[in-house]
Amino acid sequence: MSAESQSTSTAERTREQAQEKLKDTAGTVQSRAREQVDQRSTQVGEQMSSSAQALRTTSERLREEGQDGPARAAERAAQQAERLGSYLRESDADRILNDVEDFGRRQPWVVAAAGLAAGFLASRFLKASSRNRYSQREWPAARQAAVPAGPGTPGMATPVTSTGTPAYGQYGTS
Repeated sequence: MSAESQSTSTAERTREQAQEKLKDTAGTVQSRAREQVDQRSTQVGEQMSSSAQALRTTSERLREEGQDGPARAAERAAQQAERLGSYLRESDADRILNDVEDFGRRQPWVVAAAGLAAGFLASRFLKASSRNRYSQREWPAARQAAVPAGPGTPGMATPVTSTGTPAYGQYGTS
C-alpha cells in the first residue's frame, strides 16, 4: 500500500468519524429540544387551564352582577383557553410541529405577517437595548472627565445627551 493511498484512507476514515459524531450530536440536540418543547408546552397548558378557571370565576361574578354580555365573553374566552391548555398538555413536540407546519401550508400569509411582526418587534427591542447599552457605556466615561466650565472651554470635553444636545445641567453648570 502506497503512502498516498494510506493518507487518503486515513482522511476518509476521519471524515466518516466526523460525520458520525455530527449525526450523534444533532440527534442529541434534537432529542433535548423535543424534551424542552414537551415540558414547556405542558407547563403552558397547565397555566392556560388555570387562566380558564379564573375566567370562569369572573364570568360567574359578572352574571351575579347582571352583566350577561361581558359574562358570555369571559365564558367564551375561558372555553378557548381550556381548549388550548388541553391541546398543549396532551400534545408532544412532533404533533405541535406538524400542526404548525400544516397551518403554515394552509395560511402562508398569516405566517409571513407573523414573521414580519416578529422581525419588527425584534428590531425595536434591539434598537432600544442598544441605546441603553450606549448610554451606560458613554456616561461613566463622561462623568470621569473633567467638569467643563461652560461651552467652548478649550481642552475640556462637553458631555452630550443621546440626542446630541449638551448636558450642562447634569454637572451643575448651565
